[in-house]
Amino acid sequence: MTASRYNAVFFDFDGVLVESPAIKAAAFRSLYAEYGAQVENEAAAYHKANEGISRLIKIRHCHQALLGITLGDAELAALGERYTAIVVEKVIACDWVPGAAGFLDAARGALALFVVSGTPEEELQRIAARRGMTHTFVEVRGSPPGKEAIVRELLERHRLVPRRTLFIGDSLVDWQAAEACGLDFLGRVAPGHASPFPKGTRVVSDLKALDTVVALR
Repeated sequence: MTASRYNAVFFDFDGVLVESPAIKAAAFRSLYAEYGAQVENEAAAYHKANEGISRLIKIRHCHQALLGITLGDAELAALGERYTAIVVEKVIACDWVPGAAGFLDAARGALALFVVSGTPEEELQRIAARRGMTHTFVEVRGSPPGKEAIVRELLERHRLVPRRTLFIGDSLVDWQAAEACGLDFLGRVAPGHASPFPKGTRVVSDLKALDTVVALR
């Protein structure tokens, strides 16, 4: 890899490194299937509109807004565990985003690489370990807290310069975290999907040419 304009790259996980958004969407929808098609569809739409946010925040909101149910902590945790049971093995087995694995292999040792995800941290780290990814990253971080807080913490602890740090994400939450913290941003928009980002945001459909992107001067 040639000399890069960046010292570090932050990756979202789902939809940026692995092709798992459809798995997560189906799992979230399944939590509401017993309440009828309208509730199920509205929950699925809320999940889609709020990708990148902790599933627990979304479940609590959907139960309150769609069902009038205020979840206690134990009930919320049980629903979170039910979701986890559906997705973990499928995410471990799912495909890489095209180009992601090759870039990680090429960049390891040349750039400081991090994961910043809305997935619960213990679950995310377990998935990364099972996929053989852990050694690639300086840190694999998930929720809580939210992405902006994680980014600020990592920038400070690793003494990273924001404008020499690239955040690659597929949701508006990723863009907002990068914008708030002064990072450059690259959006991944899968083929056939609409961009969730503001007009003018730099986007790619996969990571096949990411080595060229990070080396731009």
